Amino acid sequence: MSSELLPDLERIRADFPFLEVEIAGQPVAYLDNGASTQKPRAVIARMAEVAAHEYANVHRGIHLLSQRASELYEAARVRAAAFFGAARPEDVVFTRGTTEALNIVAGAWGEAHVQAGDTILLTELEHHANLVPWLELARRKGARVEYVPILPNGAGLDPEAARRLLAARPRVFAFAHVSNTLGVTNPVAEWCALAREIGVTTVVDGAQSAGHLPVDVTALGCDFFACSAHKFAGPSGIGLLIGRAEALAATPPWLYGGDMVERVTYTGATYRDAPGRFEAGTPAIIEAAGLHAALDYLDTLDLPRIAAHADALAEQAAAGLRVIPGVRVFGPEGRRAGLVTFHVEDVHAHDIAFACDERGVAVRAGHHCAQPLMRKLGAPSSCRMSFYLYNTGDEVIRGLAAVQAALAFFRRA
Repeated sequence: MSSELLPDLERIRADFPFLEVEIAGQPVAYLDNGASTQKPRAVIARMAEVAAHEYANVHRGIHLLSQRASELYEAARVRAAAFFGAARPEDVVFTRGTTEALNIVAGAWGEAHVQAGDTILLTELEHHANLVPWLELARRKGARVEYVPILPNGAGLDPEAARRLLAARPRVFAFAHVSNTLGVTNPVAEWCALAREIGVTTVVDGAQSAGHLPVDVTALGCDFFACSAHKFAGPSGIGLLIGRAEALAATPPWLYGGDMVERVTYTGATYRDAPGRFEAGTPAIIEAAGLHAALDYLDTLDLPRIAAHADALAEQAAAGLRVIPGVRVFGPEGRRAGLVTFHVEDVHAHDIAFACDERGVAVRAGHHCAQPLMRKLGAPSSCRMSFYLYNTGDEVIRGLAAVQAALAFFRRA
């Protein structure tokens, strides 16, 4: 179970009670971390403590409990700013997750700044959360959408095409840091620097990178960065939109109601500065404490080693899949960011995932919220194994054995 990359892997696994779960009479091999990660005891305990002894609504009460709850909520913002290299805590907006964060940018910033005839630049590997909001904005505004094309078999994005399309000065360039389907890591800092030089706004979907590899949004140079806590050992229902101060100031509110207003009359209202203007209503207070605890936990580890460990497991899985007849592995041949997606021509992905589940192996099957990409790759449905800090080489072997057993059964049938 030990690993040269993570010699303390057994200790790390002991921090995650979910790994004690059994499926089909054996310990679960959880290989679906691209969808959501499991939570360490420290996160679970902190959320339980807040729910039991520290909960009150924030920002509105004079009483001590409300003040304490407000402090823990804002402490989570300060913690997130430090962890992700934001210039100021005020540049961190709490959202329900990456999807809501990207919708705020497209629906609020985009509504204010994208005009008819403008170009919105995306890439062909985007998750629906960073595709559909921009398509809807383009439809409303009369803008056009262009895409940086993928290389054959999804080995990456065409770098020359990316530079050429960016040089044409689109109004905004929105793209994933790491592809949730291909394991491709994009050159964020390079693209953002090129965009900044010519006045192009950049939006980075960090759902698959945050908490998996070191992320410093100031060093990346993006205008907006979005991520979800449940992707990096935190709770679901809370995420982050981190923006440059100037970009957030140029973004109008997206939701309206309590706590985001400055002054209200019967004829109108004025609104708070960021981040308050984007946090209407009662927020995810307990979840904010869980996010804080998750970041504290990750800071006890070595993120570069965690990333290298997950990448090595993904490449181990990819190498094992490539030698199975009839299996097509997508993504780069070399380093892949902690996941591997594959397609089998004669066996449906759902059948493979079901057969794996019967052997205690959890994998993802479907189009991975990237339907246009999977159609372009000629595989409307595929399976994905995705890895995180608690996974082992033995679990990769179990996953490969489960896939081989599934193929033997269905091909015989």
